[in-house]
Amino acid sequence: MRRGPSDSNSGSTHVARVRALSRVLDDAVRVPGTKLRFGLDGIIGLLPGAGDLLGSAFGLYALAAAGLAGAPRSVIVRMAANLAADAVVGAVPLLGDVFDFAFKAHRRNARLLEGWAAAPERTERASRLTVVAVVAGVTVVLLGALVLGGWLLASAVGLLVP
Repeated sequence: MRRGPSDSNSGSTHVARVRALSRVLDDAVRVPGTKLRFGLDGIIGLLPGAGDLLGSAFGLYALAAAGLAGAPRSVIVRMAANLAADAVVGAVPLLGDVFDFAFKAHRRNARLLEGWAAAPERTERASRLTVVAVVAGVTVVLLGALVLGGWLLASAVGLLVP
C-alpha cells in the first residue's frame, strides 16, 4: 500500500495543480449576494454534447496528476467515477446543466486527492469502500432490470400465446 505522494515535492505540485484547475472549472465565479459559485465547466456544459465531453477531457488531467503523484487505484477509480457521473448526467438536457452547477466533480476530485495526500490510508480505505458500494449498487440495479425485463417478456409472451 502506498503512503502519500511518492515524492513529496512533485506530489504536492500535482495536488496544487489539480486544486487550481478545479477552481477554474468549478468555482471561478461567485454569484453576487450568494454563496453559489460556478466555473468554466458549468458554462461549457451548456454546449450540447461537446460541452460535457470537453469538461471531462479537462478532468482527465486530474486523473493523470493523481497517477503521477502516486495515488492508489482506488482513489483514481473514485475520481474517474466522479467524472463519469458528471459526463453522463451532464449529457441529459436541462437536468444535466443543473447537475453541472451542483455536483462539482472537479472540486470533489481535488478534495479527494488532497485528502489522500494528507491522510493516505484513511482516504484509500474510504475510496475502496465507495468503489465496492458503487459496483454493488450498479450490479443490483442491473440484475433488477434483467429480472424485470425477463418477467415483462414472459408476461408479454404469455399474453400472446393462448
